[in-house]
Amino acid sequence: MNNSSSIEIELDRPEFIPEIFGPQDVNIKLIEKKFNTRINARGTKVQIHGDPKVSERVAKLLQDLQGLIASGATLKSDDVKYAVRLAWEEPEVNLDAIFSERVHVAPAKGFIYAKGSTQKELILAVKEADIVMAIGPAGTGKTYLAVALAVEGLLKRKYKKIILVRPAVEAGEKLGFLPGDMIEKINPYIMPLYDALNDMMEPGQVRGLIEEGVIEIAPLAYMRGRTLNDAFIILDEAQNSTRQQMKMFLTRLGFRAKMIVTGDITQIDLPHQTDSGLLHAKRLLSSVEGIRFVTFLEKDVVRHELVKKIISAYEAESLEN
Repeated sequence: MNNSSSIEIELDRPEFIPEIFGPQDVNIKLIEKKFNTRINARGTKVQIHGDPKVSERVAKLLQDLQGLIASGATLKSDDVKYAVRLAWEEPEVNLDAIFSERVHVAPAKGFIYAKGSTQKELILAVKEADIVMAIGPAGTGKTYLAVALAVEGLLKRKYKKIILVRPAVEAGEKLGFLPGDMIEKINPYIMPLYDALNDMMEPGQVRGLIEEGVIEIAPLAYMRGRTLNDAFIILDEAQNSTRQQMKMFLTRLGFRAKMIVTGDITQIDLPHQTDSGLLHAKRLLSSVEGIRFVTFLEKDVVRHELVKKIISAYEAESLEN
């Protein structure tokens, strides 16, 4: 560490130090690696060795994490990882403002926190508008957060049902004949939504709610002719809806209902990309009062950091061609 020095801070809430440091100091090791520093702790005193400016950022991060935990946040490993990443990429980030937006899922699962300013924007948009369109690349958490908001609304009895919808469009490969009833046929397309639901509800609860009709799973084509009242409706992979399908879907909105439409306009699997209902809706409805658009960018990717690099590489190639 060239130009290395050390600063010392005191974390004045010793009861939170184990949570800040993580099991076997895993969080501290992550911070040391990300910021190229060395961190030593003795009691409530923490010494940070490294570049002076970087050490100041690490000190702020540790104090911010303490503040979050003191305010009642229960930070999971992924939350801490993302907080560290945000602090590295945006030195002036206000972690408290971002993590203050949280979604309450099943009691045993706790809270899901906004990971970045765009996820926070999505949460606020859903509170304010009845139709929200979240558009952006894979890995930004838009579908996961949409499902979390639906689960919260159901558990708080704001809505009587959750309706999960996807266009049954194959992503570049032919699946052939799929056996079983309609639910079994649509399952391959709905698996990401199932995964999110099972991550946010008690074991076995999802299957029971599906059997009771409280959670409904349907291909987009089956929405025609319905009026959806008292429901939280999610249309996922909406870039693969046609213009006619998107119009049909949006006009299903009933009373006391909420819709979130998610999609990635760089992954359109329709024969002609210009037929995408999501692209058309973005142009046509952006100024309609009561509909909110939230745009996720590459910087908002919350999966493994390699995902962001992969998206960058593909975007760079598309600009070259």
